[in-house]
Amino acid sequence: MVRKKSHEERPGEPVSADERIENQANTGTGAEEGSATAEEPNPSEQSSAEEELTRKLTEMQDKYIRLSAEFDNYRKRTLREKIELSKTGGESVIISLLPVVDDFDRAIVSMSDTDSCTAIKQGLELINTKLSAFLKQNGVSEIKAINEPFDPDIHEAVTSMAVDDASLKGMVIEVILKGYTLHEKVIRFPKVVVGE
Repeated sequence: MVRKKSHEERPGEPVSADERIENQANTGTGAEEGSATAEEPNPSEQSSAEEELTRKLTEMQDKYIRLSAEFDNYRKRTLREKIELSKTGGESVIISLLPVVDDFDRAIVSMSDTDSCTAIKQGLELINTKLSAFLKQNGVSEIKAINEPFDPDIHEAVTSMAVDDASLKGMVIEVILKGYTLHEKVIRFPKVVVGE
């Protein structure tokens, strides 16, 4: 008689129902093992596992709510700080300009008290020098435009004027309003007259 190879000897092949019954009969423990693995967990163990999962879920929900509230508070606080900064951001600039305003007030008072135009002229020149120094300290510089080639990126042409000299064609021949840059960024374009 030819002996059939058992399932252990033929791994990967399906086990037929007859072989399963034969294996159980040979070992005598198949029915007990099948019933032991098919048993459901104890109800008290199942309820404690459910309680543990419920507790973890409640804990995670609480953490999520707290984190969400913290983020909302952070967002509101930064928004308030931005609003406050925009209101008082120029405070240091204004404080630095106040001495120049005081100089103008003194010049106006001295103009009514004196008849000398040279003293008034010198006072105004001092104020202008002080104001120019303040602007330089804060990164503001004047855009040089007169006798420069017209550049539409930095100049604003108000009008053009006919010129006799051919070398002045396409050049800025007059500045109507000065232009300024703040840290290399144009904050006011100079209004110019271009030669044609």
